[in-house]
Amino acid sequence: MVGVTVKIRSVAAALGLVLFSSPLWAQEQEFFHTSHQCIACHSGVVSPEGQDISIGYTWRASMMANSAKDPYWQAGVRREVMDHPQAQAAIEDTCATCHMPMARFHSANNGGTGEVFANLAPWDNVLAADGVSCAVCHQIQDDNFGDDSSFTGGFVINTTLAMGEREIYGPHEVDIGRTTMMNSATNFVPTTSEHLAESELCATCHTLFTETLNAAGQEVGTLPEQVPYHEWLHSDYRTTDSCQSCHMPELVEDAPITSVLGQLRPAVNQHVFRGGNAFMLGILNKYRTELGVSALPQELEASQRSTREFLETETARVSIDSARMAGSTLELGVAVESLSGHKLPTAYPSRRAWLHVTVSDAAGNTLFESGAVQPDGSIAGNDNDEDGGRFEPHYDSIDSASQVQIYESVMVDVQDRVTTGLLSGARYIKDNRLLPLGFDKASASWEIAVHGAAADDDNFTAGGDRVEYRVDVSGASGAVTVSADLLFQSIGYRWAENLRDYDSFETNRFVGYYEESAASSSETLASDSFTLP
Repeated sequence: MVGVTVKIRSVAAALGLVLFSSPLWAQEQEFFHTSHQCIACHSGVVSPEGQDISIGYTWRASMMANSAKDPYWQAGVRREVMDHPQAQAAIEDTCATCHMPMARFHSANNGGTGEVFANLAPWDNVLAADGVSCAVCHQIQDDNFGDDSSFTGGFVINTTLAMGEREIYGPHEVDIGRTTMMNSATNFVPTTSEHLAESELCATCHTLFTETLNAAGQEVGTLPEQVPYHEWLHSDYRTTDSCQSCHMPELVEDAPITSVLGQLRPAVNQHVFRGGNAFMLGILNKYRTELGVSALPQELEASQRSTREFLETETARVSIDSARMAGSTLELGVAVESLSGHKLPTAYPSRRAWLHVTVSDAAGNTLFESGAVQPDGSIAGNDNDEDGGRFEPHYDSIDSASQVQIYESVMVDVQDRVTTGLLSGARYIKDNRLLPLGFDKASASWEIAVHGAAADDDNFTAGGDRVEYRVDVSGASGAVTVSADLLFQSIGYRWAENLRDYDSFETNRFVGYYEESAASSSETLASDSFTLP
């Protein structure tokens, strides 16, 4: 094994990486190593079909790897601290739990709390900078999977074993030779376990309950900030698909997972962590130097392309399922079908999807348009984008360009004022996000309930929604063409705009980033068109 370890070090040197004999090792603690320890072997990997399937390279261009470097997250934490200064320590501790998990875990195990701003650039704390890294997820045990104690970052990692004995879990059997090699190179012991393929693993951080704070910083309630796991449990997908099957898709053919002594493995999960945040991947790439992003530009570009392809092909379908003339009024039915295993959109409530419907005539005249995107990222006709104190209701039918069907969750504070402050959010006044197949509105628990007019809309059901449009086309010239697009933003205009009120480095920086990129903040999930002669 000595010769193999030398080979690993040679590969690492060729990749510009540093292993555990370096000063980097001295900054790491007794439970973790950074991804540098893993990339040396888990990159430069090609499938038998010639596809680059390097775990290290695809991971470092993901939102998981950049969880601590996300400038919107940093701005959001700063805003919450400015809103609730008395609770700063608790806010930073909670936010660091899943965005800087290694640094926070080490601090908590030694009697401290997680810190956010003390760990930002110049990134002296390498554990914080490494985001949601290999040594976090692959050390999580299944002791409390699915229990309430596991949520909001309640994952369990064994603290009793020293380096050299610590188990690192994976789904594949590892022979004694490769076990010895990996232990020599990383001080971890590869251990076979299937629990890393369970949705409950992801739920430990992607299920977040936030505490509602009043003006004095006192806890006065609880808000289900993001609960995709609970949404999935209440759907048909719980018996057919896991989080990993969609977000870490398996390769069809057997493939290696390492470039050093790799052997063909069945059902290899790609570490692409497909999601919906193509917009932020673009920002991370554009400002990669000042944000300290380690992924190469071409890696981030590939990740952004993959994210857009995922959004365009595997999230939703739109169809114009009826169109008829009633005098000079065009009556349309637009149906939206969700292909997602949880609400669409889900997770952080800045996300929204909406219908952009246009009617035009043969001369190119626009007779009607609902849901147009403005250059600043706002939606024309959206009450909330025009006035932060209002919100756009859910519609069963639309007959005015000032009405837009927006699928979103909207929070209000303890005084029933619309807010984008997470810790000010007391309840949802609107939640009409598209439901997955099998989701029963009537029996949904409080964490995943439908709120607002959608709760009583018979056309808003498990698997989708249907909206009727009535358009006056009396001035049409020739044939009438209808187009319907389902659009999506990971950061809605109001969520970025409200940060203007906070004068700090993080908020000012992100507002500047957003202004420069807002025109490209929308993604198209699905489209359909129809022409009436």
